Amino acid sequence: MKKTPDPIDRHVGSRVRMQRILMKMSQEKLGEALGLTFQQVQKYEKGLNRIGASRLQQISKTLNVPPSFFFEGAPTLGVAEGNGFAEESSSQYVVDFLSTAEGLHLNRAFARIKDSKVRKRILDLVTTLAEQGDA
Repeated sequence: MKKTPDPIDRHVGSRVRMQRILMKMSQEKLGEALGLTFQQVQKYEKGLNRIGASRLQQISKTLNVPPSFFFEGAPTLGVAEGNGFAEESSSQYVVDFLSTAEGLHLNRAFARIKDSKVRKRILDLVTTLAEQGDA
């Protein structure tokens, strides 16, 4: 039976990936800085392997963020109806998207647009396209 990654481990890993990509650092370079293989970095980023406290501290120094950065927006688990756990945050898809190269590229490009009217028109366009896709 295949083990499913813990939602917190997936979230922390996706935040590692997001920050690494924002810094334009490869998995190999991050691995070298930590004394790991790029495969181990991949496993951390996918949440397949849990990141220990001391390793998370090393990663936070290497990526120039505080350790708390990796837990921002993390899904909360609590008691729910019958199963003992609440559903992952509904905004998790946003975190997942921003952790992709496509999401980061789009976000960077959009942030460089200075004219607020142009940004608004782009948002209107994307909203219209998304609504047409839903229909």
